[in-house]
Formats: sequence, structure tokens, C-alpha cells
Amino acid sequence: MSRLRTFAETLVRLLPPRFQLMLRWRFIKFGMVGGSGTVINIVVLYLAQEHVLKGIADFHTRLNYSIALAITVATISNFYWNRRLTWRDRTRSTPQPALRLFAKYVMAAALSILIQSLLTKWLALYLHYLFANVIAIVLASVVNFVANDKLTFRRHRKAAP
Repeated sequence: MSRLRTFAETLVRLLPPRFQLMLRWRFIKFGMVGGSGTVINIVVLYLAQEHVLKGIADFHTRLNYSIALAITVATISNFYWNRRLTWRDRTRSTPQPALRLFAKYVMAAALSILIQSLLTKWLALYLHYLFANVIAIVLASVVNFVANDKLTFRRHRKAAP
């Protein structure tokens, strides 16, 4: 893990100094929000599967609905907290309708999920599938962060006078 950290720090050092600190803190906030979203996902999945949707007899059908509910709740939570915490400075300076931002956020998340799925399957050919999944999550998280930073919560230029 120290090699990955060293690599990430090397990439950050390539940026202009004024962006280095901001990027570090923004990515840390993004990671904290993602971690809380993971916990929410697991809790909602468990509650839906074991209690809320217990009336659905078929395990796999119930699991499909439980997964969909868990992902939906976690995505909404992540969007809310990323908007309020990670990119707070950008949402205040250039307000956009929340629904438009959410649609962009979901597209970035879908891209991240696709990358994570494909990378996990490919890396699992060479590594244990759990280790492959962890690597894929890290790489997909970076893609998700960049997509949200550049597209969803991008910095808008001020209009020229």
C-alpha cells in the first residue's frame, strides 16, 4: 500500500503548488463520503434483504430488489454529502439545479461501476478476485473523483466583462 501512496503523492506533486493541498483534501473528503456510502449500502442491503422485503419469497428476486435499493440510497447519500462537503465551494459559486447535478453524478457513478466491474473481471484472471476487486475499486474511485471534479461539480469560468 505504501507504493500506491508514494505513486499518488508523486502525481499530486506534479500539479501546481496551489492545487496540491486542495486536491489532497478534496480527495480525502471524497474518500470519506465513499466510505460512509459503503456502510450505508451494506446496512440497507441487509435490512432490505432480511426485514423490509422479506415478503418476497424468492431469494434471488429479493436480492435484486435489495441491491437496487441499497445502491439507490447510497448513491443519493453520496451525492448529498459530496455536494455539501467535497465540492461545497463550487456548488455555492455557480448554483445549478440539484436534479441536473444528480443526473451527472449518476452518470459518473455508472462509469465508475462499469470500470470497476470490467477491471475486477480482468484482474481476477491473474489475482485472487477479492484483491482484484480492491485494486479495481481504487482505480474506479480515482476515475469517479476526476469525472465528478471535471464534469459534475466543475469549476465554471466567470463571464468576461
